[in-house]
Amino acid sequence: MYTNFFYLLRREGIPVSITEWMTLMEALSKGLAGSSLSGFYYLARSVLVKSESHFDQYDLAFQKYFRGIETPEQLLDQVSQWLENPLPAKQFSEEERNQLLNKLGLPDWDSLKAALEERLRKQDAPHHGGNTWIGTGGTSPFGHSGFHPGGIRIGGQSQGQSAVKVASERNYREYRKDKTLGVRQFEVALRRLRQFSTRLDGAKDQLDLEDTIDETCKNAGQLKLVWTRPRKNAVKLIVLMDAGGSMAPYAKICSQLFSAVHRSSHFKDLKFYYFHNCIYDLLYTDASCSPRRAVKTIDTMNSLSSDYKIIIIGDAAMAPSELTMVDGNIFWDIGNDEPGLTWLQRLARKFPYNIWLNPIPEKYWERVHGYQTLKMVRSVFPMYELTLEGLDQGIKKLMVRK
Repeated sequence: MYTNFFYLLRREGIPVSITEWMTLMEALSKGLAGSSLSGFYYLARSVLVKSESHFDQYDLAFQKYFRGIETPEQLLDQVSQWLENPLPAKQFSEEERNQLLNKLGLPDWDSLKAALEERLRKQDAPHHGGNTWIGTGGTSPFGHSGFHPGGIRIGGQSQGQSAVKVASERNYREYRKDKTLGVRQFEVALRRLRQFSTRLDGAKDQLDLEDTIDETCKNAGQLKLVWTRPRKNAVKLIVLMDAGGSMAPYAKICSQLFSAVHRSSHFKDLKFYYFHNCIYDLLYTDASCSPRRAVKTIDTMNSLSSDYKIIIIGDAAMAPSELTMVDGNIFWDIGNDEPGLTWLQRLARKFPYNIWLNPIPEKYWERVHGYQTLKMVRSVFPMYELTLEGLDQGIKKLMVRK
C-alpha cells in the first residue's frame, strides 16, 4: 500500500533508506501506528525523517499522497443515510487489533479505491457491525466507529488528529534546508563549528571520571580524584561580509547573520570584518566601509595564525575589472596596487580552512549578472548557497583536516 509513498518521499528530497523503510514496515506489523492515519503520520516521520529540516517536505509528501482519504463531504448523500443511527464506537483491545492486522493485512491504495467504488455501485442498504459493506462498528474497511488496519474512515469522529490536516497546516515550513537562514538557524549552525580541546590555558577544576576510576583501581580501591581542564572550543574564526551595492537586497539576512555571529560566545577567538565587492588592501570594521574605520589586510593576515577558519559572505557579483585589474577597486578615491583576485588567492593560501557563502540561489550562478566574476571567485574558494543545506555543507568543509 505504501510503496509509492516511499518513492514520493525520495522525490521530495527526503533521504529515506531501504533499511529505514523496512523498519517502518516492521513497526506497522506490530501495530505501533495505533491503527490510525495520525498514528502512521507520526510513526513514519519518527522512523524515516532524520532531520527536522525535512519536516516540511515530509508534510508536503504526506498531504499529497493521502489527500482525500478523510473527506465525507465528497461522498454520495446516500452513503450519509446508510451511516445514520450508527452503532456505538467499538473499543478493540490491542490483542484484537493485532489479530485483525495479521488477518486483514494492508491493502494497496489502488485496490482500496476500486473496492470502495464497487461498494458504492452495489450497496443498497445500511450495514452495521459487518466486515465488508460501508457501515459502522465493524471491521469493514469503509465506515467509522470500528477498526480496520488499512481502511478509509467515512463520516464519524476520528479517534485522533487527522494526519492529512496536520500535514496541510505545514507547521514546519521554516525548518526547510532550502530556505534562507535566520538568526536562530545560523546560531545553531555555528555551534557545529567546534573542536574541543583540554589543552587550553585554565585551571584544572573539572573531574576526569575515567582517569579517576583508573587511578582508584590502581590505588587498591582507595579513591584518588583526577582533575582536568574543561574541554573548550579551540576554533578560531574570521567572518568577512560584503556590504552595500548588489548586496542591498540581502541586507536583512546579512543583519541576521551579523547578530548571530556576535551572539556566538563559544569560539576561542572571533574576528569580524566588512569589504565591498572584493577584498583589497583594507578591511573595514563596520558596514560603512569607511577608510577611517579600516585596518590593513596584510597586517591582519600577518598577525593571525593560519589555523583561523574563514567564512566569507557575498554575492561575488561585480565588474570583472575589480578582480583582474590594478586600481580596479570600485571606490574612486581608493586604489589598489594588486588585482583583487591576487588578494583573494593570498587570503586562501594564508587561511586554508575557508568557504564562501553566496545568498544568490545556486541555480542562477551560471547566468546571473556577474556570473563571470562569480566563476572566478569559485576557482579560489569553495562556494555554497546561503541556505541551511549549503551552510551544513560549508561547515563540514571547514572541519575537514588538511
